[in-house]
Amino acid sequence: MKVILIKDDKTLGKKGEIVNAKTGYARNFLLPRGIAIEATPENMETWKKNKLEEEKLEKENRAKANEIKKKISEITLTIKAKAGEGGRLFGAITSADIAKKLKQDHKIDVDKKKIELGENIKEAGMKNIDIKLYPDVVATLKVNVRPES
Repeated sequence: MKVILIKDDKTLGKKGEIVNAKTGYARNFLLPRGIAIEATPENMETWKKNKLEEEKLEKENRAKANEIKKKISEITLTIKAKAGEGGRLFGAITSADIAKKLKQDHKIDVDKKKIELGENIKEAGMKNIDIKLYPDVVATLKVNVRPES
């Protein structure tokens, strides 16, 4: 029996896929629990329309991410922090600090979880930091950490 998955299923696949399921499994498990709907001609038509809308939205989001990537790659973000001898910082610069400074100075809103810092910045100097804006769209931000005088 052909069904359209409404939710992810471990054994069959991901949401939005059309899959073949055993009739008993589909009628007794998938359909009553709202995991899938039967692939009737009406449901297939609705599925095709939804697929087209999702693809359009995907293109728009990817284009926005590429615009933001272009802006970020041109920026050198300067952050001042208290430091001791040798440029060693008192405390550290975190991804939250970088996201806050980026929004404050350049009006670019980036989720701190998307900033791939690895370890917090603990020394003054220039760092290149990757920001994952979208799947396959990664921007590199130059961060200049300066000791406060």
